[in-house]
Formats: sequence, structure tokens, C-alpha cells
Amino acid sequence: MRLEKHLDSFIIEMRNTKNLSNKSIKAYYSDILNFIKFINEQNDKLINSKNLIKYIDSLRTIKKLKDSSIKRKIISLKIFTQYLYDYSIIDTYPFHRLKFKYKKEHTLPKTLTIEEVKKLLYCITSSFSLTSSNFKIFEGTRDLAIIDLLISTGIRIGEVCSIKLDDINIIDKTLIIHGKGRKERLLYLSSSATINNIKKWLDIRSNHLTNYLFLIRYGNPLTIHSIEDIFYKYRDLSKINPKSTPHYLRHTFATNLLSNGADIRSVQEILGHSSISTTEIYTEISLNRKQEVLTKFNYRNNL
Repeated sequence: MRLEKHLDSFIIEMRNTKNLSNKSIKAYYSDILNFIKFINEQNDKLINSKNLIKYIDSLRTIKKLKDSSIKRKIISLKIFTQYLYDYSIIDTYPFHRLKFKYKKEHTLPKTLTIEEVKKLLYCITSSFSLTSSNFKIFEGTRDLAIIDLLISTGIRIGEVCSIKLDDINIIDKTLIIHGKGRKERLLYLSSSATINNIKKWLDIRSNHLTNYLFLIRYGNPLTIHSIEDIFYKYRDLSKINPKSTPHYLRHTFATNLLSNGADIRSVQEILGHSSISTTEIYTEISLNRKQEVLTKFNYRNNL
């Protein structure tokens, strides 16, 4: 049985039938491929309960993975083995009556302090404000708009990469975000400083024909890794928490909204943890509520 061949077929079916991001598809592929390599090293080379238990045990004892990572891999294997069983590639579903216990991990979201956020913004502004280099001005204006947008909206860096010019309305101060699972949500840009920084960037990038909002100098859209590098550059220059990542800005945004009195339901919608309706009526109601919450509670407004 060529399991690699069945894995390829499984991935194709997942792409065609499930509303999954490329990141999720890659995670499924990686999880299952590692399991296949393990199976190929066994004497019987069978997908059965005994080998599954051995594999899960190896993840804990040999690879020392956290229970959260193991749980995700088990979910991948359950879906894959169900696929094999449904297509009569294996005779029995190996997870039948199998149960695994997990330790509950209590981890708090990591955030930056308000002072660290101020330092970060000041560092970016001062890095290009006195230079005469066109490239430095291009790069600095773009970087400031990106970091400020992350601070002001709490969106994911992957969502920043996918923003197009058509998604942003400077006059209405609205922004359409293309989130996980191809779900869209509408946000309100409550900070006038953020709006001004985006306007300055739009003026500088106006000569480029591509529709993506954030670009490198030669017109190609930025990648997730590019934005990570931008954040790390100014993180180190501003001497804020050296372990911080761009995702700290998302946690900081959400934490401050809740701390300042915003309701959880609104915060979940703003962060993209629930779907948004594309109908005109829902958009109007949703935008009014989010505009009220962000105008009243967004800490960026007062920096």
C-alpha cells in the first residue's frame, strides 16, 4: 500500500471540499507524512490501533511535543484514517474506541506594554524622518503604516499581506479583512493617526500598478516573513521585549479593548473569531457597533 499516493489524493480532496487555508492544508500534510514515515519503519507497516498508540507515545517520549501539538496531530490522523476507511483502503477504522488524555495548558496571551508600543512607533518614525533617501522614505512610510495598522486593528500579519487597495476606504475609514477560511469581516479605522500614516503610504506607492496595499520597492506584495522581519527590525532598534513577535500586537490590542470595557462579543467579531454577514443591512449594523467600540475603547486613539 503506497500511503504517500493516498496522502496526495487525500490532500486534493481536502482542497476541493473543505474551506481551509493553505496553512491548514500544509499542517495536515506534514502531520500525516510524519506518521507515514513512522509506519514505514514498522515491521508490519500497518495502520492499526497498535501502531497509532506507538506513534502517539513516540511524540510524547521521544519528540517531547506538547499535548496541544499532539492533539492537533491526532485530529489530522483521525481525518486521514477515516478517509482511508471510507474508500476501503483499510479494513477497520483504527481510532475506534481509542481515547487519549491531554494535560490542560493554561497559557496567557503575551502582550506589550503601552510604553513599549509608543517606543515602537517612535522608533519607526525617527528612523526615516530625517533622511533624504527616497528608498528610506518609501520603506519607513510603509513600515510605519503596517505596524500602526497591526496596533490599531489587531489583525493577523497574514491578513495584512492580503489587503488590496479595493479593501480600504479612507473616506469612510473602513477596511475589509480577508480572514481564515476565506471569511471576510469589516473593520473601522478609529485612529486618525493610523489613517494619516496609511494616507502617506498610499501617496508614495501610487505609481505601482499592483492592487496589493503593501509592497516591496519593486512592486511585489509583502509576505508574512517580510512583515515578521520588519517587526523584528524595529523591535530590536526600540529595545522593547526581545522575545516579542508581531502576534503580541494582536494580543495587546484585544487585551486593551477588554480592559477598557469592550464586550467580548464585539472583540471576537473584530478579531475575526466569528463570521461576518455580507448583506447590506448586517454590514451597516455591524459597522456601527464596531465603530462605536473602537472609537471608545481603542488604546491607539490616545497614543
